[in-house]
Amino acid sequence: MPERHVLVRWPDGAAQRVYSPSTIVEEFFTAGQRMPVDEFVDRARQALGIASDRVKAAYGYPCGRAARSIAFVEARAACQPAGDVVVEGIEA
Repeated sequence: MPERHVLVRWPDGAAQRVYSPSTIVEEFFTAGQRMPVDEFVDRARQALGIASDRVKAAYGYPCGRAARSIAFVEARAACQPAGDVVVEGIEA
């Protein structure tokens, strides 16, 4: 499957590289996009859930790395001040 990484900058200035096993993230995020933390988390859950489902359809089991990505996003979001997440890019 074609992997992608979404590069984000959190309101506290921290950078994160979010793994996806699928290009579906390109339908949810674009470089330069800004959104509130809760919206980013919701979109990440949706995109990575779909990505994991695609892995399951192809290989018979969901993607553990996508599940870890969601967990890392949720953990980072839980300690953020108010503000926006900035999508800095998407890389292969």
